[in-house]
Amino acid sequence: MLRMLQKRTSMIKLMVPRPRLHQTIAQTAIKEIPTIKHATISNSEKTVGRWFLGVSGMVFVAVGLGGVTRLTESGLSMVTWKLTGERMPRTQEDWVQEFTKYQQYPEYKLKNANMTVEEFKFIYLMEYIHRMWGRAIGGFFLVPAAYFWKKGYFCAKTKKSVLLLGTLIGLQGLMGWYMVKSGLENRFQDPNDVPRVSQYRLASHLAAAFVLYSLSLSQAMSKLFPAEPFVVKAKKAFNIKGLSHMTKGMVFLTAISGAFVAGLDAGLVYNSFPKMGDSWVPDDMWQFKPVQRNITENPTTVQFNHRILGITTVSLATALWLVTRRMQLPNRTKWAINAVFAMAWTQATLGVTTLLTYVPVPLATAHQSGSLVLLSFALWLSHEIRFLKYLPK
Repeated sequence: MLRMLQKRTSMIKLMVPRPRLHQTIAQTAIKEIPTIKHATISNSEKTVGRWFLGVSGMVFVAVGLGGVTRLTESGLSMVTWKLTGERMPRTQEDWVQEFTKYQQYPEYKLKNANMTVEEFKFIYLMEYIHRMWGRAIGGFFLVPAAYFWKKGYFCAKTKKSVLLLGTLIGLQGLMGWYMVKSGLENRFQDPNDVPRVSQYRLASHLAAAFVLYSLSLSQAMSKLFPAEPFVVKAKKAFNIKGLSHMTKGMVFLTAISGAFVAGLDAGLVYNSFPKMGDSWVPDDMWQFKPVQRNITENPTTVQFNHRILGITTVSLATALWLVTRRMQLPNRTKWAINAVFAMAWTQATLGVTTLLTYVPVPLATAHQSGSLVLLSFALWLSHEIRFLKYLPK
């Protein structure tokens, strides 16, 4: 009888986990849970990050100045270009000399034949400020970059980014003059022609500025507040990343389509919403031959495309917000999603208001700057979800 009791007691002991076994199981479970390591930021990285942020801020201002220059029709007032910059007219004689140069080109002959020297001063100053600000960006980038490079503040990856940004800044200046030259060419023969820069070159100039801004801002964020990993379920993780990148891409594409709207003055064609005149799809959308020309040269088609792209962007931002609003996400990620959602609707409202009020300069400038703000929030969101991890269901 006693032997049977001893056997049963031994079996019970085997079935009950020992303290060591408990400890082993707990350690294994802990190892399986992803740990978040907070990155430490050195003083040199903070300095470089602030510099990148300063570059992106100056590019942001340059885009705004470029928009005002375009809206006030000042971009063709300076008919020469020098790498080191043009000398600002100081005397009345200097102003008359610059005005005489301007009078030799199509914009004066076909559009501003009644312009006075005093009126010319305004448009000249607008273009002069825009050009000099661009050169200031070059100086603000080049001098600290040389210093930081010499001091060893850049890692190998950052060096590549710096070289790319420097190249883009230089090319952006050349692209700006290449764009202006298209409006100075003697290709406006008909009295009804409106002298303007090529919408293709304008879109390229704006796209290059957006790329430059995006790269410098992304570098600034990676240095000042590095992204941290977090974990969500597999299906939801796909929704976050996929929708985020799609939204960011649509923001960029919509902004570039806006350059075609500006280049063709397409915002003055159909000043109604949601319909274009009395119809949803205007009859004159495909009047150019060959048909593909309408996409980038027909003001009606260009405005229609911009509307569709804008609506698509707002829809994606809204879908992103709806998909993630009940998910357990880090606070910074939630803030970024909310910012994208709110700014997308704000930007759409600005666009419609600008259209309905026949493109006033203040509203149109706010609308163009708003596209860059929205892109900033989309870049911030992409930064926050960069190291997103997911667990299978």
